[in-house]
Amino acid sequence: MKARVVGAARIILICIGYLMIVQASAWATTLETVRERGFLICGANAALPGFSEQDANGRWSGFDVDLCRGIAAAIFGNPDMIEFRPLPGESRFAPLQTGDIDVMTRDGPWTQKRDSVFGVRYVTTSFFDGQAFMVPQSLGAVSAYELDNISICVLDGGDEQSQLQDFFFSNQASYTEILYEDVADLGVAYRAGLCKGVSAPARQLQVVRRSLPDPANHRILPERISKELLGPVVRVDDDQWFKIVQWTVFALINAEEVGITSLNIDSLSAARTQGVRRILGTEGDYGKPLGLSATFMKDAIRAVGNYGELYDRNFGPQTGAALLRGQNALWSNGGQMYAPPIR
Repeated sequence: MKARVVGAARIILICIGYLMIVQASAWATTLETVRERGFLICGANAALPGFSEQDANGRWSGFDVDLCRGIAAAIFGNPDMIEFRPLPGESRFAPLQTGDIDVMTRDGPWTQKRDSVFGVRYVTTSFFDGQAFMVPQSLGAVSAYELDNISICVLDGGDEQSQLQDFFFSNQASYTEILYEDVADLGVAYRAGLCKGVSAPARQLQVVRRSLPDPANHRILPERISKELLGPVVRVDDDQWFKIVQWTVFALINAEEVGITSLNIDSLSAARTQGVRRILGTEGDYGKPLGLSATFMKDAIRAVGNYGELYDRNFGPQTGAALLRGQNALWSNGGQMYAPPIR
């Protein structure tokens, strides 16, 4: 009888120990998990030129890729301590929920449903987008409000078709719809000359333009006839991790505002401007509440540059298909891009 009691007690102790291990694992923060693993895992689109893509040699590049590299640098001081996971489709939240990835930077726009139903949180807007128009330079149009008596390729039956109808109705202009069911068909039809213009979110038009043999001969007009907000996404249950990703993005935006770049960052170590010193970590320790080093913002900027550098590197003239910053210009330059002050 005594042996049975001892045996039962031993089993109970083993079960309690197991539950404590499981519970401790559940309590581990994302930051702790990432540090213990030794690298950040970022979910991205492998085929969205300018934003994120993987080449034949497995190398990743793009605006969203640079954002993830900046986060890795903020945590480890090294942007290369990262692994990218290609996620097809528009919005892929299950890999976040299961912990297979730590952060997602993809082309799924921020909506109320996505932000409240699927157990994830949109961190902040890193790219303002919306439905736009692309036309040949030869058309001579520099504004969507000049379009009239024109054929437009657009997706059939969705918001983009109705927004296109509303735009031309409100401007009392005429057009002909050329309808397709798949985004890829829009580019095929436009290249073949089946329509004079194409209307879709600007990021998709940018992909089409970069696939053309002469991208500089095609123009994405500056107006947006809808609003789409893109940015990093994290799990809903870790506020510290949310803040880490958020303030890394904010650091890149603030850096552009005060003139810190990846090229001049080391020469500014003796700067007296408070805004500069706080970003560099020489005044105050703004990393401590996040569980990061005092230089986490400096490390991110040195690794990938400020917001303007990210934008120019991936959408600037050297790409052969420059995309005007428009809404993504700083608030001080007529755009909507801004971040809370560091103080």
